[in-house]
Amino acid sequence: MCRSLKVLCAAPGPDRMGALKRATASASWELVGGVADGADLRAQLTSWRPDVVVLQDMGEDAVALVRSTLPLARIVSVGVVVPGADAWAGTEDVVRDAVLGLPRPGGPVRG
Repeated sequence: MCRSLKVLCAAPGPDRMGALKRATASASWELVGGVADGADLRAQLTSWRPDVVVLQDMGEDAVALVRSTLPLARIVSVGVVVPGADAWAGTEDVVRDAVLGLPRPGGPVRG
């Protein structure tokens, strides 16, 4: 039996979290929950057990919390590069590619 990939989004504040969820939504996976402040992150990680966690402006503490709670979860950082994240999406426009683990556009540089 197959199950869909579960993706949890977290961003500071309900407006930014809503925008991040809209940018992350895809028919290829299931969006679960949604964290609008760091205090709720641990509860949603243990409740939903997502395969991928997308963090926008949540910082290194959030990455450490995800790692300690779900060591095998893929972590995508949006906006700023956060040490410990598995992937980085510079903007919300490329979040879906980062969730899938696709390389950023541009390909190899040839001289």
